[in-house]
Amino acid sequence: MEDPVIRIPPYHYIHVLDLNSNVTRVEVGPHSYIRQDHERVVFSPKRMVIVPPRHYCVVLNPVARGPTGAVLFDGAGQAQLRHADLDVRLTQEPFPLYPGEELQQGVTPLQVVLADTALRLRALLDFEDEDGNKFVAGDEWLFEGPGTYIPHKEVEVVETLQATVIRHNQAIRLRARKECLDRQGTRRVTGEEWLVKRVGAYLPGVYEEVVDVVDAYVLTDKKALHLRATRTFEDAQGHVRRTGEEWLVTQEQSEAYVPDVFEEVVAEVLVTTLGPRQYCVVLDPVGPNGQPQLGQKRVIKGEKSFFLQPGERLQAGIEDVYVLSEDEGLLLQALQTIKDTDEDGTEVIRRAGDRWLARGPLEYVPPAEVTVLERRRALALAENEGIYVRDIRTGKVRVVTGQTYMLTEAEELWEKELPQGVETLLAEARGDTAGQDLGIQSSSGPSFGVQERDRTRAVTYQVPHNAAVQVYDYRERRARVVLGPELVVLGPGEQLTVLSLSGGRPKRPHARRSLCLRLGPDFCADIVTIETADHARLQLQLAYNWHFEVPEDPKALGRLFSVPDFVGDACKALASRVRGAVAAVTFDDFHKNSNRLICSAVFGFDESGRLREHLRFVPNGLVVTSVDIQSVEPVDQRTRDALQRSVQLAIEIATNSQEAAARSPVPCVTLGCPPCVLVAICLLLPLCMPCVAIFPPLLFHFLSPYDLFIPRCPLCPLCPQMSSISHTSPNFLYISHLLKCSLYSQVSPNILSIPLVHRCPCPTSPSIFYVSHATKCPLYLPCFQMSSISSVPPNFIPHTLHPNVPHIFSITCILLCPSIPKAFPVSPVCSQCL
Repeated sequence: MEDPVIRIPPYHYIHVLDLNSNVTRVEVGPHSYIRQDHERVVFSPKRMVIVPPRHYCVVLNPVARGPTGAVLFDGAGQAQLRHADLDVRLTQEPFPLYPGEELQQGVTPLQVVLADTALRLRALLDFEDEDGNKFVAGDEWLFEGPGTYIPHKEVEVVETLQATVIRHNQAIRLRARKECLDRQGTRRVTGEEWLVKRVGAYLPGVYEEVVDVVDAYVLTDKKALHLRATRTFEDAQGHVRRTGEEWLVTQEQSEAYVPDVFEEVVAEVLVTTLGPRQYCVVLDPVGPNGQPQLGQKRVIKGEKSFFLQPGERLQAGIEDVYVLSEDEGLLLQALQTIKDTDEDGTEVIRRAGDRWLARGPLEYVPPAEVTVLERRRALALAENEGIYVRDIRTGKVRVVTGQTYMLTEAEELWEKELPQGVETLLAEARGDTAGQDLGIQSSSGPSFGVQERDRTRAVTYQVPHNAAVQVYDYRERRARVVLGPELVVLGPGEQLTVLSLSGGRPKRPHARRSLCLRLGPDFCADIVTIETADHARLQLQLAYNWHFEVPEDPKALGRLFSVPDFVGDACKALASRVRGAVAAVTFDDFHKNSNRLICSAVFGFDESGRLREHLRFVPNGLVVTSVDIQSVEPVDQRTRDALQRSVQLAIEIATNSQEAAARSPVPCVTLGCPPCVLVAICLLLPLCMPCVAIFPPLLFHFLSPYDLFIPRCPLCPLCPQMSSISHTSPNFLYISHLLKCSLYSQVSPNILSIPLVHRCPCPTSPSIFYVSHATKCPLYLPCFQMSSISSVPPNFIPHTLHPNVPHIFSITCILLCPSIPKAFPVSPVCSQCL
């Protein structure tokens, strides 16, 4: 049960609710309160609100007080409240909160406003302060420090303002938020901006706001400020500046300049300094009235330093004065009529468009009315050097050589164009004058990495010794021939004749190009394909010695170039003669008399029937003195290989026959004739086995009738199998059947004939195999070839023993018999065994 006695300490209070009247009252300590039965204590003792010095609090719904400060109560004893009102209470005795009162803002220190600081206040209600100043709701004013701000219920603090410090060469830019008077007493309209340049702390007014802090531009003797007006105004010097007007501020006007609010900084302009030998041309210069003179020019000579005014610009920057030596000059042109002095000091009038040449030595600064077209220098030309000069008035072009020459005002250098092929050949001539094949300087394509020729220089070409060059003048329509060694200098309308010659083996047209014609003596080689009367196609490689007959009359020298491709023309003519002569003879006749046949075809015979010593081509004077047959080869590859093997085989037969005769003096019983006879036969007729059947049977009586040879060699015209065998068979194998030998069946019925497997010994066969002994037969010991061979020789390839006769070896090996010439295959069984 709750204690009815409530002890209230000092500076405490409680709220007691009377349940009968429903009225709450305040009981303040110190005392002991005895609660009645119809009363209820709302809360336990609570400390009173204590506001210390320099503090305040805000009470919501404060009690109403009388003039004496006493609290007013209604008839029921309830304290009267000012609902929705506020009461700012400063330092006072501790006080309780009556029923209905609320502490909206606790005890808070008073706000101290420092120096250069202000509070922007706004009135919430209409009121009159202690000083009698009346304020309407919405009014704003500043509470500037130093001081302590006492809050009022009718006023709110909007913000705290800090003063802006303005340093030297600085200013602050202010803007008016509404119409007002600034601190200097000047009326400002809403949105207006102005500058405050006074050094120190500046606290903006209640309707002023700081836009920016503007730094001043420090101007020196080398830097100026280019300004533009954003609107019409009057500057600090009292000049009225119109919108868009531009001007320049230099150090003479202000060392540190702060642009006004209506001034826009376009750029910082650096000083333009001219040396003693420099000048510049200023376009659109500013006149005395300060306005640019559009389209005008002004020449400023050094030494001088100046700033370009707004709108001015340099034509070509800072230029050096033209210092001309004795061999230099300036080509000038007048832009308008001016008065000038010539080289003699006489005054002359230059009209617009006139051109003249100012020659050195002198220092020249062109006036604004004169333009410099070109700086010219005298060209020192040797005797073999020149330039092309064109007169701009008449258009004529001439060559100047062998002197120091400077172009006049009516002359200019002319570029001579040459075909690309001639340019390439000239570039090669400057690097390498040695020719290839026929001694002809040539080129088959454009040359890369070659330094480009100066087209204004006269084209020169060094004609080599014993050579000729043709130069054609397209203006005069005449040609001239220059014999070397000589230097050719081309005129403006002259061109070098390019020779397009045949080259290679066989000759191909347009294979080589050359500027000069070598006169010889020299040689050229060609490959000619011929066909004999018996349709044997051969390929000849011929070499011709030639030279040109140079006429003594200079006017007749043009015939040397009458044939554009003298190499191809000569080779075609000679090849035609050779083919016609060879087509009338057989291969055998051509093989025996090839040199005489070709020389007679090329040179022909004179009236007395003797072979001529040379062949002369009348149109161009080319003389062929000799013909050399370097090689003769069949066109068909198989025929060429067969001929080559035939020659090698003949040499091999002779060598091996001599070796065999030296090792064995016994006559060769295999063939029934001495080795010398056999060698002679082999050298004369290296034929295949079917072909040798036409010889006496005593030489080949050992051939087994069961041996069948196919096919035959097509080169042997006497072979009886000629009619049934094609000429195109590349290989000819002799194949024998594996049959019993009828001649030797009584000796051993199981002896088989030896298969003859070998190549044809004719030249068309790539290789030859020979069959020799393969066994040692003990029944035929008298065989002198068997006496030195063991039962199993080390160079024999063992196969198997004969199944019926164990001591007789079956045929297992193929080897050479040293006693028999290699040109013929041997018999299946040697003659001793027979």
